[in-house]
Amino acid sequence: MSTFKNASHNPSRISPVKNKNVPTWSSAQSEELYGFKRWGGGHFGVEDDGTVSVQPLADGTSIRIMDVIDEAVSMGLKAPLVIRFQDLLRHRVTQLNELFRKAIKDEGYEGEYRGVFPIKVNQLREVVEEIVSASDGYDYGLEAGSKPELMIALAMHEGANSLIICNGYKDHDYIRIALLGRKLGKKIIIVVEQLTEVDDIIRVAAEVGVDPLIGFRAKLQTRGEGKWSSSSGDNAKFGLNTAEILFACEKLRKAKLTSALKLVHFHIGSQVPNILTIKNAVIEASRFYCQLAKMGFPMGYLDVGGGLGIDYDGSRTNYESSMNYTMAEYARDVVANVRDICDSMNVPVPNLVSESGRAVVAPHSMLVVEVFERINKRETLGVQHQPKVKHKVVTDLETLLRNKHKLGRLERFHDATQKKEEAFSLFNLGYLDLENRAAAESIFWQVCEQIAQETRNAGYVPEELRELNKLLADQYVCNFSVFQSLLDHWALKQLFPIAPLHRLKEHPSVNATLVDITCDSDGKIGTFIDLQDTKDYLQLHPLNGKPYYLGVFLTGAYQDIMGDLHNLFGRVNEVHVFLENDEPNGYYIEETLSGVRMSEVIEGVQYQWEELCRRIKSQIDTATKKDLVKPREGVRLLEFYESQMMAKTYLNIEQPVVTKTKKTRAQSRG
Repeated sequence: MSTFKNASHNPSRISPVKNKNVPTWSSAQSEELYGFKRWGGGHFGVEDDGTVSVQPLADGTSIRIMDVIDEAVSMGLKAPLVIRFQDLLRHRVTQLNELFRKAIKDEGYEGEYRGVFPIKVNQLREVVEEIVSASDGYDYGLEAGSKPELMIALAMHEGANSLIICNGYKDHDYIRIALLGRKLGKKIIIVVEQLTEVDDIIRVAAEVGVDPLIGFRAKLQTRGEGKWSSSSGDNAKFGLNTAEILFACEKLRKAKLTSALKLVHFHIGSQVPNILTIKNAVIEASRFYCQLAKMGFPMGYLDVGGGLGIDYDGSRTNYESSMNYTMAEYARDVVANVRDICDSMNVPVPNLVSESGRAVVAPHSMLVVEVFERINKRETLGVQHQPKVKHKVVTDLETLLRNKHKLGRLERFHDATQKKEEAFSLFNLGYLDLENRAAAESIFWQVCEQIAQETRNAGYVPEELRELNKLLADQYVCNFSVFQSLLDHWALKQLFPIAPLHRLKEHPSVNATLVDITCDSDGKIGTFIDLQDTKDYLQLHPLNGKPYYLGVFLTGAYQDIMGDLHNLFGRVNEVHVFLENDEPNGYYIEETLSGVRMSEVIEGVQYQWEELCRRIKSQIDTATKKDLVKPREGVRLLEFYESQMMAKTYLNIEQPVVTKTKKTRAQSRG
C-alpha cells in the first residue's frame, strides 16, 4: 500500500495533456489502491477500461456503474444519487440463510434457523419488500423495535413459519398490535425488555383473549466491542438481569402462562468486530436458555441478536470498522457453541434466530457524488496579483523555495513557518500590504509541498513533517450533504470505502479530503479506510472540466433512513437496478425515485410553499409600485421563484463549455 500512498505528484497541474513525467498507471493498481478486493466481498472491482463494476451475485456477471449513472442522468436524475443493486440484496438474504443451513447440517444440529431482518436498519419499502420476496423458502422473518415498525412488519410479513420479533419499549397499544397478529395466525414473539412489561402483556392478553408468545431479553455480562459496546452489559438500557428474569418467571407461573415463554434474546451491539466476543455471548445466553428449559418452560428459540459485522476497511481485523471473521464462521460458531452447551446440559437444542441487519443490507446500496470544485492552498499567484514592491519577508521565502538543497527539510520547514508567522504579524501591525501577505502565504505552501515531495521517498521522517501531506491535501467539493447521506460518518466516525468510479487507468495524483455543500465546517469527510489504521486523505484525479464521480460504498445500513433535513437538502435521487442478460448492458432500471423538491422540504418544517409565493408576490408588487422593479421584470422574478419551488434541493451543476479563447471555471480552479 505504501507504494501507492506515497506516489509523487504535482497537484497544481491538471491539464489532461499527456506528460512523459506522469507515472504509468493501471486498473489493477487502482483496484489495489482503493481496496476493492479486500472490502468488496467479491461484488466490486475495476474493469480494464478503468471503470468500477459490480457483480451482484458474485458470479462474474457484472454491471458497469458508470452505465447506470449515465442512464440515470439521461432520465433527469443527477448526482447525488443512491443506487440499489436489488439482486445483491437478495443474494445477501440467500447467503445468510444458506450458510446457517450448511452449518446446521455440518454440525449435526437438530434445530432450524429462523432469522429475522431488523427493520430499523433500513425501513424503506423498496428494501423490506425485496427482503421479504427473497425470503421465500427460508422462513426468514422481520423484527420491529417500535409501533410504526410493527405496523409495517404485520402488513409485509409472509409465511406461516417465519417470525416477527417485537423489541423496544412497549405500551399497551404496542402489545395489542402484536396480539392482533397472533389472531391472524402469525408467530409473533413479544420480547420483554423491562420487568414491568410482563404485567402489561399478561393484562392485555387477557383483555384480547389471545395466548401470547413471550421472550426474555437477558443482560449478559459479556461486553460487546466496537462503537456500540455500551449497548451491552450492566448499564444497557434494555434487558433483564438475572434476578429480574426469576421475578418474570414467577409472574408467568402465577398467571398460568408458563407455556407462553418461548425465547431467550440478547444483543451485544452492532458491528461486533471480534468473533471471540460473539462466541462468549452465545455461550452465556445458551446457559440462560438451558436453565429456563430445566425450570419447566417449554422454550424453543434462542435469539442471538445483531452484531454480525461488515468489513468496511477490508483489513480482516478486530478494528471497529472491520471484522476478524466471515459470515460462514459466524454461522458455524453460533451453531456449534449452542449445540455444545445444550448437549452438556441435556437440553434439546433451540431453533436459532439472528437479527443481522447491517450484514444483509449494507453492501447493496451505494452513494454517488459529483465533485464540482477544488479548494487548493498552494496555487501560485497570477501575474496581476504579484506585489509591485516585494517585502523582505516575501523575498526570504522565495529564497527558501529556490535553494532547496542548501538546508535540510526540517530546517527549511522551521524557517518557512517563522517567515509565515512574521508575515502575519507584520500584516496585523499594518506594515505588510494584502499582495505581500498573499505572496507569503502562497510561497509558504509551495515550500511545504516541496518538502513533502522529498519526504515521501525518504527513510526517517521527523515527527513535525509527518502531518504535511494532511495539511497540504486539497479539498474536493462534492454536491451532497454528509448530514443527510452519511450521518454515521459525521456522528460516529464510521468509515466507508470511497473511490472514483472512472478514470482508474489514470494516476491519482491529488491528495484530497471531501467537503459537502452544507453551511457547516464539519460537513466533510477527512478520514478514509486504509489497510493499516486510517488515512487523512484520499488519492484522487485532477479535475479536468468533465464530470468526476466518486462512489461511497456499503451505505445500505442506517444511512438511508437516519439522515436529517439539515439545510433542508432532503432525500437524494435513487435508482433500483436489476440484472437482465437480454438488456444491452446486462441490467435494467426497475424503479426510480426522484429526490425531494424544495416545496416538499419546506412543508416539512411547517411552511406552506403557496403562502411563501404569495408573500413574495406581495413584495414584488410593492417594489413595482415604488419603481424599484419594472412590471415585466417583476413577473419574471415571480415565475422564477415559483419554478424553484418545484426544483430539487441539491445544486444543479452545469458543466462548463470548453473554448479555445477562454478558460472554463473548472480549468481555472484546477
